[in-house]
Amino acid sequence: MSKPPFVLSIDQGTTSSRALVFDACGNVVSVAQKELEIITPQSGWVEQNAIQIWQDVRDLCESVLNKHKDDHIVGIGITNQRETTIVWNKTTGQPVYNAIVWQDRRTAEYCKTLKPHADMITDKTGLVPDPYFSATKLKWILDKQDDINDLLFGTVDCYLLWHLTDGRVHATDASNAARTMLFNIKTQQWDEDLCDLLGIPMHVLPNVLDNLSDFGRCDLFDRPLEIMAMAGDQQSATFGQSCFDIGMVKSTYGTGCFALMNTGDVCVQSNNKLLSTVAWRIDGTVTYALEGSIFVAGAAIQFLRDQFNFFDDAAQSEAMALSVNDTDGVVFVPCFTGLGAPHWNADARGALFGLSRGAKQAHIVRACLDAQAYQTRDLIDAMALDAGHDIETIRVDGGLVQNNYVCQCIADEVGCDIDRPINTEATAWGAAAMAFIHAGVFQSFDDVSNHYALDRKFTPQSNNGDGYKQWVKSINALQTI
Repeated sequence: MSKPPFVLSIDQGTTSSRALVFDACGNVVSVAQKELEIITPQSGWVEQNAIQIWQDVRDLCESVLNKHKDDHIVGIGITNQRETTIVWNKTTGQPVYNAIVWQDRRTAEYCKTLKPHADMITDKTGLVPDPYFSATKLKWILDKQDDINDLLFGTVDCYLLWHLTDGRVHATDASNAARTMLFNIKTQQWDEDLCDLLGIPMHVLPNVLDNLSDFGRCDLFDRPLEIMAMAGDQQSATFGQSCFDIGMVKSTYGTGCFALMNTGDVCVQSNNKLLSTVAWRIDGTVTYALEGSIFVAGAAIQFLRDQFNFFDDAAQSEAMALSVNDTDGVVFVPCFTGLGAPHWNADARGALFGLSRGAKQAHIVRACLDAQAYQTRDLIDAMALDAGHDIETIRVDGGLVQNNYVCQCIADEVGCDIDRPINTEATAWGAAAMAFIHAGVFQSFDDVSNHYALDRKFTPQSNNGDGYKQWVKSINALQTI
């Protein structure tokens, strides 16, 4: 009898790196994780040690693979924090600067100079001129180098692939390329006009492959393993949530919150400040998505834990929020690194409104959790307008959706069903499922959908709208500061 197949999934996120082994039923059979330090040299700057990212991933992979020496690992899938920008020397492999994280705002002033080109940028890339994306981070790094002839650029997936293949492969996938603001999502090519506009030499850019591809062989561990799939974390979560039909929506609540709607082979141009992006490209065929991006979701809970010591464990936030009947008028806008969709204000910073002498920690915590529902409503209202119909169901995943209060708040505020699956590891599972398809273990998307199982459905109960009215007032006030 042949051995059952497994996949090693590398999930390199903003707050931690993880290596997971999945079986073909979508079960996590092994996992290793290490938190990743955030470096903030000055206000609005967010960096990470790229060498540490790679070393952590290598060590974590070795750790879980040692538990499966006799098992049949059919390949590797990689998913990653998107837009985070790394530049390294192609001979030494050494980064020339820290990884500049997607949350970083240092290029906000430069992005304002791109406003005259905004229509062209959006038409080609589906994005808006904003520090969120890789292009201006890349320009910032390259502008500080004396010699760029031996340099390579990549998002985290590309950087990991280069190291996993011992420098043999400099490539990315279409979903990650689509987040750079240099990739034309209609022609599926790096765009010379955009590179010229930003002064980016095209020789530093990686080759762009389908999400399911022969990315290269990794010989670093006790056996050779083929790297079969790569996808940006939000696209991977969309795949892992089995959002394969047009109109299906998922929303992931991790460090930030990202809602994607499958738009099929049509690249829908948003009229409501959402993004158009590549969901995945398989066998040369592109599936597109509309995306709404919120920069701070679960990170706001971490902020209350780490900066203000409101609780020892983020999971305690639910009980604290439920210990009071309401927020006592407190509104928490957690835009620590600017406002994302649909507001797009890179200069905005987090704020508390409505504080009174009676405000307690529990009121602030509840306001922080409520903010996740209000931010989601901002996105989903815009998405419904672009789609031309109401959104009936959102499939959710990520660490924050273990909080029942948050899920019910979202259902009440958005006015649609919130489906939480049993397997909330949608991001890591998406990359694993792609690898299972490429390996021939799965024959079609149906094999992925068959493993989707609902844990709980949250249906709208009650909402008087007062909280959201205060949220809108707070957002408007913040924009004038």
